[in-house]
Amino acid sequence: MNYRAWFQCINEKCGSIYPLNSIVYQCGKCGSLLEVQHDLAALRQRSAMAWARLFEERYKSNQWPFGSGVWGKKEWLLPEIKDDNIVSLYEGGTNLFWAERFGKIVGVDELWVKLCGNTHSGSFKDLGMTVLVSQVKQMISEGAPIKAVACASTGDTSAALATYCAAAGIPSVVLLPRGKISTAQLVQPIANGALVLYLDTDFDGCMKLVQEITSDPSLYLANSMNSLRVEGQKTVGIEIVQQFDWEAPDVIIIPGGNLGNVSALGKGLLMMRDLGLISKLPRIVVAQAQRANPLYRSYLRNFESFEPIQAQETLASAIQIGNPVSFEKAVRTLKQFRGIVEQATEEELADAAALGDRTGMFNCPHTGVALAVLVKLLKAGQIDRSERVVVISTAHGLKFVEMKVRYHQSELGFPCRYANQPVELPARLDAVKEALARALDKRDRLNA
Repeated sequence: MNYRAWFQCINEKCGSIYPLNSIVYQCGKCGSLLEVQHDLAALRQRSAMAWARLFEERYKSNQWPFGSGVWGKKEWLLPEIKDDNIVSLYEGGTNLFWAERFGKIVGVDELWVKLCGNTHSGSFKDLGMTVLVSQVKQMISEGAPIKAVACASTGDTSAALATYCAAAGIPSVVLLPRGKISTAQLVQPIANGALVLYLDTDFDGCMKLVQEITSDPSLYLANSMNSLRVEGQKTVGIEIVQQFDWEAPDVIIIPGGNLGNVSALGKGLLMMRDLGLISKLPRIVVAQAQRANPLYRSYLRNFESFEPIQAQETLASAIQIGNPVSFEKAVRTLKQFRGIVEQATEEELADAAALGDRTGMFNCPHTGVALAVLVKLLKAGQIDRSERVVVISTAHGLKFVEMKVRYHQSELGFPCRYANQPVELPARLDAVKEALARALDKRDRLNA
């Protein structure tokens, strides 16, 4: 069976079509964003049960390139790409963590956390970047004039781009906002040999500049307005359903910044429904930091208007975005999935991340935003404790150790409810025994 995919304008009144090897990010006729469309009639020639069986057979296998959690779904992504041009680092296949203890504490019976940060560069961005860089490699092999791939980033996109370009042998250029990302996120593209441009602006300023420089066709744009990224990231939703033995959860909570992940998860789930693998769609909740909440503000107006904002400094630095490029796609997805948008304060997100850590996680602050929003929606009765809830953890906590250190040293400007500092003692047995007795007594009193 010959499967096909192409770019198509999301504006239904336009619907312009472009081949996937075009250097194009927005519709040339109306300016709207594009999305990858697939020949569903061809895909339906294989039954839903046969697709599920094929994906199961490939999952985490050693068969190139299908052991990847992304490329195991190749026919649903880039069906026409040559296997030799695929740039894969065995991404995907991440743990769907049963957060039993955290769920009991906050009052939900079945809580799961999709640990997307347990991947090669430490965030879910790997899932989209493997698809984009693979397509770039194919385009270069076909004679495209691409000399480098470029992105603006709050940290995770640049890490993923630099990683996959290094693996492919393709130069990468990343624009980062000076002083607004963690040290770990800064050093990742540096280590992978990217040209790192550290700019005196915020993410939105970097995004404006990268769009301008990638008007030159020799520089290919890797931000999420490029819908190839969405194709890889949509496998998160597919993989969650696969890990639940092909049943969709009731609620998925996603931290929201540039908002590409919202439409990505929705796209994967809609594709599963349209091809008969699931019969129901979950509700999608977008969680935003209060200091960077343009989608939440629009949600309060029933999405009747959207106003970009100047995002304020937030611990959730990767979603410190005031003018998200994927706003239109995200709103469309939320309307299809009975969506909710909620926000979390700095104190709420920091405490939620720390409480999650105390139950066996090691959360990035953006996961803290999603966990805090879960707590708020449970209290408001908008999520029922009997529902199966999945929180998307977007990055590994090791990328944000500075934030964790400041939290546990109570240096964030608010009470850090779960702060835990080391006990400094002389190296004497009696001192150690005394400290141990005090700690165990305190634990007994708290559990009484």
